[in-house]
Order: sequence, then C-alpha cells, then structure tokens
Amino acid sequence: MSDRQPSPSPRRRSVLRGSLAVPAALAVPALAGAAPSLALSGRPKAGWGVQAGDVGAHSGLVWVRSDRPARMIVETSATESFRNPRRWHGPLLGPDTDLTGTTRLRGLPAGEQIHYRVLLADPDDPRRTGEPVRGTFRTTPRGRKQGVRFLWSGDIAGQGWGINPDRGGYRIFEEMRRRDPDFFLCSGDNIYADGPILPRVTLPDGTVWRNITTEEKSKVAESLAEFRGAFRYNLLDENLKRFNAQVPSIVQWDDHEVRNNWYPGQILDDARYTEKDVNVLAGRSLRAFSEYFPVSTLPPGDEDGRVYRVLRHGPLLDVFVLDMRSYRNANSPGRQPDDATGILGARQLAWLKRELSRSRAVWKVIASDMPLGLVVADGKENFEAVAQGDPGAPLGRELQIAELLRHIKHRRITGTLWLTADVHYTSAQHYDPSRAAFKDFAPFWEFVSGPLAAGGFPATKLDGTFGPEQKFIKAPSRANTSPAETPQYFGEVDIDGGSGALTVRLRQEGGGVLFTQVLEPGRVGQ
Repeated sequence: MSDRQPSPSPRRRSVLRGSLAVPAALAVPALAGAAPSLALSGRPKAGWGVQAGDVGAHSGLVWVRSDRPARMIVETSATESFRNPRRWHGPLLGPDTDLTGTTRLRGLPAGEQIHYRVLLADPDDPRRTGEPVRGTFRTTPRGRKQGVRFLWSGDIAGQGWGINPDRGGYRIFEEMRRRDPDFFLCSGDNIYADGPILPRVTLPDGTVWRNITTEEKSKVAESLAEFRGAFRYNLLDENLKRFNAQVPSIVQWDDHEVRNNWYPGQILDDARYTEKDVNVLAGRSLRAFSEYFPVSTLPPGDEDGRVYRVLRHGPLLDVFVLDMRSYRNANSPGRQPDDATGILGARQLAWLKRELSRSRAVWKVIASDMPLGLVVADGKENFEAVAQGDPGAPLGRELQIAELLRHIKHRRITGTLWLTADVHYTSAQHYDPSRAAFKDFAPFWEFVSGPLAAGGFPATKLDGTFGPEQKFIKAPSRANTSPAETPQYFGEVDIDGGSGALTVRLRQEGGGVLFTQVLEPGRVGQ
C-alpha cells in the first residue's frame, strides 16, 4: 500500500553488486573459524560482510568483523559516489570481541537513504586500510508520507538443514532483499546452538541434502568459541551477506540461541553436554549474540545484557521487542493459579505496559519470540510457550498475558498486533473476547511466519483461553520436513503513509502471497 516500489533502484543495485564481492577463500568452510593469527601480513579484510541495525530517525548501528586486529572506521554519504564523506572512528577490533565491533552513527538526516562503507585500518599504521565494504539503509522518516514496509520471520539453520550449495544456500534472503523493506525483524532462533550441521543428510526420497560445515557446528555449542562459531556460520552464506548489506535488522533471541526449550536455572540431562548449567551456556551465548549483531546498548543502570527494547519508526510504528526466554519460570504443566514470574518476568511486564501507554505511534507491533494461543509442548507434561491446552480461565503464564491485555483495553491503547515465529509454519489468528474464557480485553491479531532455513513442522493445537480463531494456516503434515520438501516462509507488513492502513501478507519462498489482512488504524476487533 506504500507508493514505494519493492525492487531496489538500479543505483542501489549497482552499488551493492559492485561493492560486496568477497574473496572466494573466505567462503571455504575451513576458514569459518579463522584465527586472528592467520596471514598477519597485508591489510585487514572484512570477509563476513557488514550489517546495520536498530536504525532510528537520526542514528543507526553498523557492524563488521575483521580477519585480524584492526581499527573500525565508517564513512557515510548521501550518494554512492561518497563525495565529501563523513567519517566515524569506531572501536579497535580484537580477540576480546572475536574481532567484531559496532559503531553508532549519530546526527543522520531523517527519512534518507544512507550509504556507508566500512574500512579496517592496521592498528600500527592507520594509513594501511583494507578494501572498503559497503552497505546502505534508510533512516526513519519524521512524517507519515513515506509509509513503512518491513519483513519478519525466524529460525535459521535448524534441525540440521544448513547452507546447501546445491540449492544456492539461503536463497530466501535474496528473495526478501528484492522486496526492499525498511528493516527486517528476526523473531528469534537466529542460530541452532544445539543443532550440529552434518555434511550430508539423506532425505525420505533417497536424495541427499549437502551442507557446508565448520568445526564449531560439528557439535552442540558449549564454549564461547563454539557459540561464536555458530553465529558466524550463517555469514558463510552470500545471500545473507547481501541482505545484511541492504536491509537493517531488529534482532531478538529465543531458545535455540542456547538450547531447545531452555529456561533460567535449568540443569541439563543431556549426554551431549559437558557443561550442564544452562545459565553458564546462556551467558556465553548472550555475549556472542551481542558481538555478532548490531544491537543497541541499553540505558545505564538497567538490567545487564537485556535484549528487550522498543524501536521507534516515526509516527506510524513502534516495535516492542520482547524476551520471553531470559526471565521465564521453569517449563511446567502451566496450571498455577498465580504466577508473578510468568514468561516475561515482573520487570519486563511492567516495562511493556509502561512503554505501550507512552507510545503515540499509530501501530504498536509486539514482537514476540513465542506465540500466545498455540500450544507448544515441552515433553509429555510440560509446556514451552504461553498456552497449555486448558481453554478455561487464565492459569500459569497466561496470567501475565491476561494482565497485559487488560491493561491495553483499559488504557485504550489502539493499534496493537503480535508478530512471531518459532513453530515452523505460517498462520494468522484473530483473538476475540466473545469466544474467550477470559473476556476483559479488546480483539487483536497474531501473525506467525517461519522458518527461513530450518525444518517444517505440523500445526499445533489452539488454546481457547483468549478466544483465537485461525483465519489461515499452512503447515506440513510431517515433522522436520527439509527446506527442499516444504516452502520457507516470511511475513510482510506495509503501512500506508496516507491512510495509515496496515496490510499484513504471509508469503512463502518463491514469491507467493498466501494470506492478506488489512487493518484500519484506530479500530478494534478488525
């Protein structure tokens, strides 16, 4: 519904095509965990590409990784020619951050295309710089005229389905790049730290799926080096690197950044792990996560390392990025009559209620790493998400969601919708109190999309507590179908700058639109 065309302009295509070439040797799996000691002669190289993230009206974060210690330098320009560029001196990239670093760009013009290039300088001789690596992003507009388009999905390199060179790698990222969104919301499971990538997997029809492999991805991640290697693995894919150079990201995490269905305080009973304390594993993963994505640092005095935050995209949109993993209670049958911890923790819930009340955006997207009304089991008796299959009054983790929904209704907060991934299929649910056991809330929508590069799974059941009605669903009938057997999915949100109407499209690999829903601003029960 925006008047902006989805395909990049020739000028943007030319700069990306001409500047993102990567030396072939860097795509060889043996170099995926290349140590800083490799080839110290010569100039630093940025073979892992560039990324931008958490972009606002006047700022953005730019990320890079070097192949050896180097000083990060960023230059920005309004044009691809980089005439009279503005220079930003970033951090020294060293082994403490696995040679990664992020530079915050401030004072940028609102609503403009920003061209940037990253140079890596020899720390001992700043005049010796490597070949610049280029990227681009749009800053958030101040007004409504430009509209907003963004994509969301999740689940990458899951269930043993990694980068398959026979299929052209993660080709869905090239398809998403051509949509030319303002940003991409990754709803978690950016890696599968608990999922080794084997060289070959035989499919049910007898054909063979081939994976690019690395040493770190040959086992479950336990050490900091292994978690770093798991995040670095995806950057072997050329489609993803091109996507990162053109589309800024908003990244959240979920369970597979650490281990399937983990919760704080868990002690593992898994022979694959020598480190059994999940808190230790989560701390190492969070450090690697913060090193490998351009994620905003948080206000001084706030919880160390928290990843929940709000990103504001002009007057049309605020994105509330949740963390349903780090503060939850233990997975259980979910029948507690009171539950202060729930799935968000008391402090995050209070933050979310406060920030939703303060928001003046037309649309408030709640980016949830887990679905609300879909029953996601953890074994035979316990549950992993919010719902636990009891359609009656809220119990367990549902109590926090009920409190939040009641707050949204009584504060008359309009324009909320929930976006998520996690379950490895795509669907649309409409929640209405007329169908619900709990009735003190205003109707709302939840849209599910994914995976991007992981196994597909059958649909789960709906829990009737909040009155969901499934308006659309597409899921495989068999568990862990490969990306060669079932399409991968992503969602698209387009907010029209004139009317403020929001259109959600659920898409599948190959370009097909599976489902479309148009929501009008300021209305409930749509």
